[in-house]
Amino acid sequence: MPRRPAHSRPYAVVAGVLISLGLALTACAPEPAPTPTPTVTAVSPVTAEPAPEGPVFHPDGTAEDNLPIFEAVTAQVWAASGSSSGRAYIDALVAAGFDESAMQVTQDLTTVGHAAESMQFSVRWGDTQCLVGQVGPSTGNPVTMVMDQLAEGRCLVGNTRPIDW
Repeated sequence: MPRRPAHSRPYAVVAGVLISLGLALTACAPEPAPTPTPTVTAVSPVTAEPAPEGPVFHPDGTAEDNLPIFEAVTAQVWAASGSSSGRAYIDALVAAGFDESAMQVTQDLTTVGHAAESMQFSVRWGDTQCLVGQVGPSTGNPVTMVMDQLAEGRCLVGNTRPIDW
């Protein structure tokens, strides 16, 4: 093996020390602080008030426009109680702005007084569509959708109970 001249060794040693020192300094250097992201709040251009969070009721909108709020109300009642009480859903939908006189709800108790495995509720929307929800132990997570109206402007098949509370 050929020998290197003696004068080249000090350069190799100095280079090795400088590389080690550079790595050590890099490892000890603090990481740069993250740049904060500005928070933006949507505001209403007319009133300069914060825009509402989540879905909103659109009284002049379509059934599709109102499906997000119908779905949110349904999910909220279900999450709060896992309820299969028709009244809980109807009352929450009325509070959100839906028209009670356009609603239908199926029985939430069986003929022997047990909680129904599944119940449905609906809101007739316009002349052709319905917002329909279904909840209950056999359903799992709540189901909501827009469907076409049935004959005579009904949304649900079969017997429904009066909304008389």
